[in-house]
Amino acid sequence: MSTDDADPTVIRKRSVSIAGHATSISLEDAFWRRLGAIAKARGQSLSALIRDIDEARTGNLSSALRVFVLENAPPD
Repeated sequence: MSTDDADPTVIRKRSVSIAGHATSISLEDAFWRRLGAIAKARGQSLSALIRDIDEARTGNLSSALRVFVLENAPPD
């Protein structure tokens, strides 16, 4: 395992299709992992979850994804 694989702060860029348009999203690996877990728990694909967040957002998509993860984190 490389050092990057263990570092949740490493920025990962992924391409997704939203409303028929390809876009790239850069997020820390920790956010990608949590988004994937949330999508799985909801029975959605990651793309479907991102699409839902995109439709409801008012600002930057990367920021909306980070806030979504924070708002949907399990309670301490």
